[in-house]
Amino acid sequence: MTDKSVQTSGSVSKEAGPLFRSRTTLVVLAVIAAVLFTGLLALGTWQVYRLQWKLALIERVEQRVHAPATPAPGPAQWPQVSAANDEYRHVSVSGTYLYEQTVKTQAVTELGAGFWVLTPLRTADGNIFLINRGYIPERATPSSGAPGEVLTVSGLLRISEPGGGFLRHNDPAANRWYSRDVQAIAAQHKLAPVAPYFIDAAAGKLAKPATDPALTEPVGGLTVISFHNNHLVYALTWYALALMVAGAAFWLRREERKVRATRADRIDRETEDVGKNRSSSE
Repeated sequence: MTDKSVQTSGSVSKEAGPLFRSRTTLVVLAVIAAVLFTGLLALGTWQVYRLQWKLALIERVEQRVHAPATPAPGPAQWPQVSAANDEYRHVSVSGTYLYEQTVKTQAVTELGAGFWVLTPLRTADGNIFLINRGYIPERATPSSGAPGEVLTVSGLLRISEPGGGFLRHNDPAANRWYSRDVQAIAAQHKLAPVAPYFIDAAAGKLAKPATDPALTEPVGGLTVISFHNNHLVYALTWYALALMVAGAAFWLRREERKVRATRADRIDRETEDVGKNRSSSE
């Protein structure tokens, strides 16, 4: 008596069944999943720390901007001035403008494209501070106040912008400026000693109104205080990817167990059938 399930050697059928991965393959996949999960989790946690740092920075800047004006840092403090500790501080300084040394740098503001008007201000002790008096439209000529008039300027301390901007490099020789590079402007106009920062003047007229209608009074108070803060989105993205890796690993493990259980059950049933067939054939 014969049966398709009985082989000439008397062994269990080799009929194809569900495939399962070797133990080595599973170990390799588990290691890869663990590394990916740990790395993505670390990136998400790092973004959380960055978020906390950014929120603290924004809070500090808000406090600086709305605090009463304090004297602008003098020569003794210049080496310690930094973006982290001083950017957007509300400061004030008194002196006379050197209108003949005025520089215009390219600007794009809420009022449109034009220029920032940077004029050196010399204090009574001979120190020079570069003041961003404000914005003027293209083809406009900035007004000037009375020569030698002592003015008090208040505004926000800004860090120098070396190199250039708008994908262009400053061209001091041609008097073309695309960023507020304090050191380069000072060198070109032979100004010294100059503070390593400039001051964005607050809104309001800093000089007497121009009598010539062809002249334009710079518009101050246009400092844009904006910080990119996408750290929460980044953190959620990394955490979501980590959960996806963990979910994929869990699914793979569950499916592998199912395949192995199904394979073992089929083998047991085939073995039992082979035994029965042998008994019947005898």
